[in-house]
Formats: sequence, C-alpha cells, structure tokens
Amino acid sequence: MRIETGLLSTIGKTPLVLLKKLYPGLSSTFYAKLEMFNPGGSSKDRTAWFMLSNAMDEGKLTQNSTIIESSSGNMAIGLAQVCRYLGLHLIVVTDPKINRRTLDLLRVYGTQIERVTKADSSGNYLNNRLERVRQLLDTISDSYWPNQYSNELNPAAHYETMKEIVNSCPEPPDYILAATSTCGTIMGCARYVREHHLKTKIVAVDAVGSVIFGSSKCRRLIPGHGAGKISDLLDESFIDHVLHVSDKECVIGCRRLLQREAILAGGSAGAVVMAAEKLQAIIPHDSNCVMIFSDSGERYLETIFNDKWVENQFDRIDESVKKEPETSIEPDMTPVLVSGHDLSIDHSAGKNGSTKNYS
Repeated sequence: MRIETGLLSTIGKTPLVLLKKLYPGLSSTFYAKLEMFNPGGSSKDRTAWFMLSNAMDEGKLTQNSTIIESSSGNMAIGLAQVCRYLGLHLIVVTDPKINRRTLDLLRVYGTQIERVTKADSSGNYLNNRLERVRQLLDTISDSYWPNQYSNELNPAAHYETMKEIVNSCPEPPDYILAATSTCGTIMGCARYVREHHLKTKIVAVDAVGSVIFGSSKCRRLIPGHGAGKISDLLDESFIDHVLHVSDKECVIGCRRLLQREAILAGGSAGAVVMAAEKLQAIIPHDSNCVMIFSDSGERYLETIFNDKWVENQFDRIDESVKKEPETSIEPDMTPVLVSGHDLSIDHSAGKNGSTKNYS
C-alpha cells in the first residue's frame, strides 16, 4: 500500500458522484464534483497549494516570507493550512461577511487577521480589502501576495480539476456548471476543454448583484459567490452561457441538496443546483451535466442552514423548503444572461472529442 507524505498530498483527487434523487422527473444525468473532500474543505486548497508551491520553486518567497491575501473564507483556510505546514506566516485581509466558524479556524491555524470594516456604496468590501493588502505589502519586508484575483496559477490549478472529471466520467460531459468569483475554477476547466477539443459546454453561475458579467452591483449575502469587481482571469470567449442566481435561491438549493442527496454543501453549490435546473429548459434532453460543489456547508450552519437567519434576511422561509414537498419548489426567477453561444451538443464525434473547434 502506498503511503502519502503529509496532509498536502491529499489535495485534489476529489470524488465525482452520480446524483439520482436531486432532480426527479428530469431526463438529464447529473454528477457532482465534491470539492469539500479536500483537506481544508474546499476547492481553494488546490489554488493555495499550487500558487505557493510554484512561488517557492521560482524563488519568489522564502521560509522567512510573510504571505498576505484578501479572502472572505475558503481561500483563507486553504492558505492557512498550507502556510501552517510550510511554517510560513500568513496575514488574511477580510471583512464582516466572514463567518465565525472560518475566523475560529484561521485563529487555530495561527493566522493573523486584518478586518476591513468600511464598505463601498453598494455594500461590498473587496476593493477596500485589496487596498489594505497593498498597504501591508508596502510596510512588511519580504512579503508576498499570491493574488488569487489575477494570478494565472489560480486557473492552472483547476486544469487538473477538469482532467479528473473527464477521467471519471464514462465520456466527457455535455455541460460543466461552476460558480464564479475569482473565476479560477471555471477558467481552468474551460482551458482544459478547449485544449482537448471537447464538446463540453461551459456554464458560469454568477450571483445576482455580482458585476463579473456586467450586471449591476448590489448587496450580496453569500460569501465566495460573485464579486464586486470583474475578474482579471476571466476570458468570456471561453464561456458558453451565464446564469444568475439570487441569495434566496442559493439557500433553497443548499437545503434541497441536503434533503434529497444528504450532501451538506456551501452557498455556491446551492447556486449551481438551482442553475442546473434552470438550464434544463434550454438544453437537449438526456444531457450529461457535471456540477462543481466548491465547499462544505459546515461553515454555513449559522446562516444558510439556520432558519432564524434566513427568516431575518428573507422575511420568512417557506415551510415547503424546510419539509421538502413532492413537487418542485418554484425559485425566484432571476435574469439570464446569454453569451450567444450555441448550447446544443453534437454527439456525432464520439467519446473524446467534437467536430467543433473552439480555438
């Protein structure tokens, strides 16, 4: 039996599971890539390890370096475990949206926490967090910013995610759905699809109130899903379709996923669940859809899975959402932004490719 060396060797190689109970009555086949099985509980473990290990290999940081990053949650924890293992000092710049469980975890790892408390006019903190990162870089010698928002190693880490998905499926999926924030996950998957000339269509799931795909900025409640600035990593030519999902829909999707499949996943997974259902109205029957669930729901026990919090945010939570009816719950219908790409699938090319060239 092969024995791996250290915790970081367990990053990646997450399971892909068939979902048989989530969408009763729909003809498509649905799979979920469970990124919560990474040791830090999210897909950001891949990004954190890939960025820091490459920076060390290139001599951009040393054992005495201080790592500084802006994060509202998962990236912070991914970096915290990597920095703890490597013996590096970490400063995370965050804001009031970070949940208490994440803060507790960061403190256990020995992370220094800087909190930005001033929001912009739309209630977002990202730009002010980034400004604080720059201030710290100017004042702390031998400091290094991985910069998940602009670092090409972010999507490069998720090139492997798509490779794992393709290797696990009977054939390359027709559709991949992933939530967007830094856009590292979706761009890494999209580049794998393009370079291997696969038929797979890339569906981005964004938050209502996020500006990533040109929508108006407004207050958002679910961290790690959507963004207050357009991603430097995004190339829209790789994206075939965009669906926007509201905060309330995220809650419904998370609870539906738990009730029907016993999967406790985070807010962005709830968004992907609802987006996949919406997508069925505009794609062929019997399609194969893979959804990427970015993190665990354990860090959302005081919010998404707390009835009192939900009632405070949305006036009330439908009893149907709590008890799960036999019929489908109608979510808030939110705008759909279509990129103009053809979403139909040509199966004539067989298992490993497509007649259409995306390059």
